[in-house]
Amino acid sequence: MEMVKILVNQVLTMFLLAGVGAVMFKTGKITKEGSKTLANLLIYLSLPAVIIQGFQVQRDLQHVQMLGVSTVASFLIMMISLIVSRLAFRRDDMAAFAGTFSNPGFFGIPLIVAGLRPEAVFYVAPFVAIVNLMQWTYGVSLLTKEDREKEAGGENKKENRAAGAAALLKRLFTAPFMVGILIGLFFFFTGLPMPGLVSRCVSYLAGLNTPVAMFTVGIYLAQTDVIGMFKKLVLYKVSLVRLVLIPLISFLFLWLLPVN
Repeated sequence: MEMVKILVNQVLTMFLLAGVGAVMFKTGKITKEGSKTLANLLIYLSLPAVIIQGFQVQRDLQHVQMLGVSTVASFLIMMISLIVSRLAFRRDDMAAFAGTFSNPGFFGIPLIVAGLRPEAVFYVAPFVAIVNLMQWTYGVSLLTKEDREKEAGGENKKENRAAGAAALLKRLFTAPFMVGILIGLFFFFTGLPMPGLVSRCVSYLAGLNTPVAMFTVGIYLAQTDVIGMFKKLVLYKVSLVRLVLIPLISFLFLWLLPVN
């Protein structure tokens, strides 16, 4: 019960921070350009710092084994999300995308840190990596399906596909989350200590994750027709699939795993 109270308080705090972001935007204290700057701060600095900090744990057999278990479980849960969402939205690629992907960076990591401890991010990192990997591959494929169907055929089509695949791989392996994971894995597997000054800087940047993320969410909501959202029936179906059905199936799968 104590953890439930902590998580509820954290969720309420996050919504309050989002409200602050919305008010700041509505009153003109944060502009659209300013919101882009906040988003860049989050994506390129704060979230990678959280991931790097999560890998600052002792390297031992248990951590290595559980990292492997977490990676496999994350991949299987991602496959569950993909299959369930695809079956639910056979003719709506945008809804299939929304149903497949959650946001473990904005919401997941702050909840994990509040309910457990910062070191628990170590086990969340594989899921963050796999979600982003699938977004840049399967997700991009879904959202650009119509554009690809309009492409010209023949050699030009093959060349476009090859160039697109190369660009995709470049974006993937230079993405901030991937850079953060690679840096974290380097320190974890080498056992090298992070210099104290660098470690403090990473800690400060990681501390920005929750407030900046929620401010950004609030700013986006302030630009959204919230009343209009409640009139779109497809959003209820997406919410049911993403927030109820997939979590229940995933929880059942995790419950059956022979690990503590």
